[in-house]
Amino acid sequence: MSLIGVLRTGVSGMNAQSNRISTVAENIQNSGTTGYKRSSAEFSSLLIADTAGGNYNSGSVETTVRRSVMEGGTINATTSKSDLAIDGNGFFVVNDPSGAPFLTRAGNFKIDASTNTFTNAAGMTLMGYSLLKGEPSPTLNSVADLVPVSLASINSRATPTTTGTLSGKLPVDAGVAGTGQYSKKYSLVTYDNVGKARTLDIYLAKATSSTWTISVYDAADTPTPSGTTPKLPFDPSNNNVLTPLATTTVGFNAQGGITGTQNGTSPATYTGEKSLDVTVPGGQPMALDLSALTQLAGDYSVSGSANGKAPAAVTGTSFDADGTVYATFDDGSRLAAFRLPIANVPSPDNLEPRSGNVYRPSVTSGDIQVGFASQGGRGTIKSGALEQSNVDVSNELTAMIESQSVFTANSKVFTTGNEMLDTLMSLKR
Repeated sequence: MSLIGVLRTGVSGMNAQSNRISTVAENIQNSGTTGYKRSSAEFSSLLIADTAGGNYNSGSVETTVRRSVMEGGTINATTSKSDLAIDGNGFFVVNDPSGAPFLTRAGNFKIDASTNTFTNAAGMTLMGYSLLKGEPSPTLNSVADLVPVSLASINSRATPTTTGTLSGKLPVDAGVAGTGQYSKKYSLVTYDNVGKARTLDIYLAKATSSTWTISVYDAADTPTPSGTTPKLPFDPSNNNVLTPLATTTVGFNAQGGITGTQNGTSPATYTGEKSLDVTVPGGQPMALDLSALTQLAGDYSVSGSANGKAPAAVTGTSFDADGTVYATFDDGSRLAAFRLPIANVPSPDNLEPRSGNVYRPSVTSGDIQVGFASQGGRGTIKSGALEQSNVDVSNELTAMIESQSVFTANSKVFTTGNEMLDTLMSLKR
């Protein structure tokens, strides 16, 4: 038996308990940290093989620090809609100020006034996919294609008109309109590319007992003619009828239902198409749906609508459980602007922790995989809630007392070994 080995073993035991006390101290001080995952010191024996019969060489203890990343904390409601929690597996993807990507469960995000991005208490920027150009195509094993979630690009946004509808009843007993005349006029407000309102005048002229001609004009270019005769718009400079933005003739069957639009052949036939393509002045092509028009007994009863909207300012944000981030506008509308991914790794407990309550993949954790909420075993996103630390302070205090007692016992081993060594050294005297 080596007395020096006894001293070494005692020191090893004290070091091991010092490591355990360190994890306890870190856990206690972060018991109120959002999304913090407790660490623990796990011990394994390190033995030295006997080299001579009858003599025992004491070994030591090896310490491994692990984090309980997979163990979820309690989710508590908050008053901020931008506070986010993942109920289940997965992590938010964030970037540090230098642009390096990390994973985190700390979802206490607020809008940074200088960058207009969502950052958490550690200064990490929330990352997601932009929806402003369509649905994202995520790279499954990389976060390089993510962008900061920022509403700066849509502080004021206009939506041009792309679709519209014209529906309702046309009277079957209406008289046939004469050449250059119309039977009824309606107007429809649309929006161009910059959100300016563009009024379209829709002229309905009964052509035959079962057909109506629908012509669409730009109201800014088509002053209503004076007089009692309902004439189609004309150019006052030469008294010629103006060319409409779009026109078509629709047919109706004996039951009053629309059969389609005329294809221009002679005799007239109908294609079954029940819409009219109109390009909004200064805007986008609009498909005007005519399928709900009917020709029945009674008076006119026509209604119309179109999508699009004038510019509106962003007043806030909202988050859905699937990770969609909506910009809300002062006119009450909202726009799907971003979608938050949820990242995961095969072994979350082996992620490498970094300052700021974040993690990055390691060799033992496995490579990162990116998906969306409720997909592939991933959790859902809760808005207005935060995941608390998974530290149980009472357990930590118990572990601290245990470590203190074991540390004291190891120090006694060291003291005893030292006294035995002194006794051995005194034999020479």
